[in-house]
Amino acid sequence: MSIDMIQIVGFGLISAFLAMILKEQKPAFAFLLTLFVGAMIFLFLLDYIVMAFQLVETLANHAHINMVYLQTMLKIIGIAYIAEFGAQIARDADQGAIAQKIELAGKVLIVVMAIPIFNVLIETVISLIPG
Repeated sequence: MSIDMIQIVGFGLISAFLAMILKEQKPAFAFLLTLFVGAMIFLFLLDYIVMAFQLVETLANHAHINMVYLQTMLKIIGIAYIAEFGAQIARDADQGAIAQKIELAGKVLIVVMAIPIFNVLIETVISLIPG
């Protein structure tokens, strides 16, 4: 795994250097290179992401956690990462305002998806209070 991280960092640094050079001559190509590198790193990490989700699912099964809550949590994590990735791409394109809107959309979706979990949590706390 550490070798993979070294490869990712090396690939990223070389790409960043190339993007800096390209940005002076062809800014559009520099942005496309940045977009391509981001997608390649994501694809490289996809196996690890799947492995992590499978591990969490296995742990949840052993702990007898309701899978609906686990799936909701994983979706929330996915939304956070996707929103961050999209916002970073927008910032790379010098579109800070759009990046902020992407982040806002991600936050709103996370809150909406978390409402059922909050509801169960509140019901559990209320059921524990004597009275």
